[in-house]
Amino acid sequence: MAEPSATSTFSRQRLRLDSLWLSAPGLAYMALLLILPAGALIWQSFVNPKTGSFDPSVYQQMFSAGVYVKVLLNTFAISAQVTIVCLLVGYPIAVWLAGMPERRRRMAMWLVLLPFWVSPLLKNFAWIVLLARKGIVAQMLTGMGFDTELNLLYGRGAVVFGMAHAMLPVAILTMLPTMLAIDSRLMPAAMTMGASRGQSFWRIFVPLSMPGVAAAGLLIFVMGLGFFITPALLGSPNETVIGQMMITQVQKLFNLRLAGALAALLLAVTLITIAVYDRLFGMSAVSGNGSVTRRGGIIGAIGGFIIEICAMLTDMVARILPVKLGRGAFTIFVWLVIAILIVPVLAFPPMAFSGSTFLEFPPKSFSMRWFQTYLSSDQWMGATTRSAVIAIITGALATVISGMAAYGLARTQRKAGGLIFLSFMLPMVVPNIVIGVSLFYVLAKVGLIATDTGILLGHTLSAMPVVFVILLTTFRSVDWRLLQAAATLGASRWQQIRLVLLPLVKGGAVAAFLFGLLHSFEELTIALFVGAGVKQTLPKQMWDDIILSISPTLAAASVFIVVVVTVLFVIAEKARPR
Repeated sequence: MAEPSATSTFSRQRLRLDSLWLSAPGLAYMALLLILPAGALIWQSFVNPKTGSFDPSVYQQMFSAGVYVKVLLNTFAISAQVTIVCLLVGYPIAVWLAGMPERRRRMAMWLVLLPFWVSPLLKNFAWIVLLARKGIVAQMLTGMGFDTELNLLYGRGAVVFGMAHAMLPVAILTMLPTMLAIDSRLMPAAMTMGASRGQSFWRIFVPLSMPGVAAAGLLIFVMGLGFFITPALLGSPNETVIGQMMITQVQKLFNLRLAGALAALLLAVTLITIAVYDRLFGMSAVSGNGSVTRRGGIIGAIGGFIIEICAMLTDMVARILPVKLGRGAFTIFVWLVIAILIVPVLAFPPMAFSGSTFLEFPPKSFSMRWFQTYLSSDQWMGATTRSAVIAIITGALATVISGMAAYGLARTQRKAGGLIFLSFMLPMVVPNIVIGVSLFYVLAKVGLIATDTGILLGHTLSAMPVVFVILLTTFRSVDWRLLQAAATLGASRWQQIRLVLLPLVKGGAVAAFLFGLLHSFEELTIALFVGAGVKQTLPKQMWDDIILSISPTLAAASVFIVVVVTVLFVIAEKARPR
């Protein structure tokens, strides 16, 4: 009996080792296209370009110049303001979704997720038209008696609003899993012991949901540090952020040394933020599982004080206002926020069918001329075709690489699995603007700048985290005993995979592929740097049109993107495992 037992133990150990090694291609991809390029770009900032010696003087110049300090403070302030807005507005929406039955929740999630998959570039373009001096929002406010010279664009308020609008779905999706994991019997139990509805919510539900809130705050703040589309389109020079300055240094001044210093600064702030977060809350909160590990001290005291004040205020309001009125106000707030999320998506079709030579909403006449212009333009159709081809290949490549790693991680119990998981999340943690500049610096040395291959490699890198998470969730939901049962019935390894495993994960694999495709089809930052203005993707072509000369052809292209995104999103949601 000893010999079969030893053989069995050896086989299990070999399986575990083999499953971890399946992540090797993905880790190598991350190392070659993220870690090494970012390191090389940052190291460039410490080297004198003439002598090749160590020279950190660029950092002294950067901090001694007031403009860079102002931009740095702008970036931090805007990111913090957007984080606060997303948490305050997103928390009630997440609570609303968490209280729904599963079927209704999935239908409501479509309303939240669809705007998320529409590029911030398109949404900001819609806000430019809607919030213009003579736009429909200004007209409505003027009709209500406000100042006739309203200036809703090109200020801090517009930037914070636009960024919060783009990132709000991320905050909601991050907080929701934690809320769904809360035992629904706890609040009724507290109410049977004399607690009011408000007290049971603030003293039980809210503290238990804090890991999700903390994780959402971290993600929004980190994403905001590298965000540049909204400040560039909706802001004034006073709202310039680090991302815009990096674009200027690379594309206009070709000052890669200063760009590397800005990238190092941005990455350092990101890592410090994550370290502080881990110190206060513990990194286990990011997944939405477990509890906040460090709630003592000043943070815990302040949090407890705020919760007690909110519970008292809720009880006071409940005594004054009827319960139905409070619920009605909550429902109105939720649907108002969802309507604001959807408005930019719905604004494209009317503008595209306008007969005017400039963008207006609502249109005063109907015409198909701009669709004809779009379809007959070699420039627009060439960019559309390139984006479609790159997106399809990106989805397939990211699915294969991430699928191997997800399968290996799902089959192992080793502690190294946590490190592998964090490694595949790096493109989501590192600001996208840093990834774009780093790829530009390294790919220029190997002749892949202004090539479809370079854009494809960058898009695959940025798409891997979302594809990996979907596939890992899919593989972890598989009952592996089914494969063992098939083996006992005489199925070969290939038959186990073809007849048992693939049917079980097919839906998740299709969803992962489509979400990877969508990510590439909408991606702008990497195409902006790696394409170098020569290889135009559709988002890059739209960016140039918005910056240089806005025309209704842009609205026609936007309608095409919205239709494609909507169809693929619905298919992906239908295929995604429940």
